Parts: sequence; structure tokens; C-alpha cells
Amino acid sequence: MLGAGFGTVVPFPGGRPQVASGQVGFERAELARILDLYGRMVAAGEWRDYAMDFTRDFAVFSAFRRTADTPQMRVEKRPELRQRQGMWALFGEQGQVLKRGHELAGVLAPIERRLLKVVEG
Repeated sequence: MLGAGFGTVVPFPGGRPQVASGQVGFERAELARILDLYGRMVAAGEWRDYAMDFTRDFAVFSAFRRTADTPQMRVEKRPELRQRQGMWALFGEQGQVLKRGHELAGVLAPIERRLLKVVEG
């Protein structure tokens, strides 16, 4: 028999911050794909740090060569562009758009090809 207080959920002091309604994020499979590429680039010595940013309009994954640098690449997800040029975009170091598309795999392809060159060389 359970005593008093057992089975009662007590919230952690301060609680969890509420996630903004309508906030864009990465789905588990998308994040797994991005982090898999990130891990391989770290193993190749190309990247050392990453950052993620989530807003109402977009989600961004940025990869850095060194922590204090500007991002070497950014993958951005903008669902409002789903019906137009595609919700995925890959940006280079200077902010130039390297690739846009409807599928994450196609947008990550230039980085995947670069990884093959790094491993071969």
C-alpha cells in the first residue's frame, strides 16, 4: 500500500521554461541526420563546435571551425518556404546561399561531398 505523497508529481522548483507556441524546431530524424554529419566532420578535424537557434519563423544549426569563429556553415529550416523554393537552405561562411531545397539530404549534399574529399586527401 502506498503512503501519503506517493504517486504525486511535484514540479521542479522554478519549473521548465515554456516553449513559445509555434516555435520552429528540428524533428528527431532531421536532427539525427545533421548531428551525424557534424560528428563525421568533427572526426575529420573540420569542425569543433555547433550552435542551434529556434525562433517562430526558422530553426538554424550552425557549425564552427573554432568556437570564436563565425559559422563555417549554417543549415536553416523555414517551413513558410515549403511550397516555394523549399524549407531547407545551406549557407556558407560569408552568408552566401550554397543550396536550397525541399529535402534535407539534398541540401546537405555539398558538405557530404566535401567530407569525402577531406577523408580521401
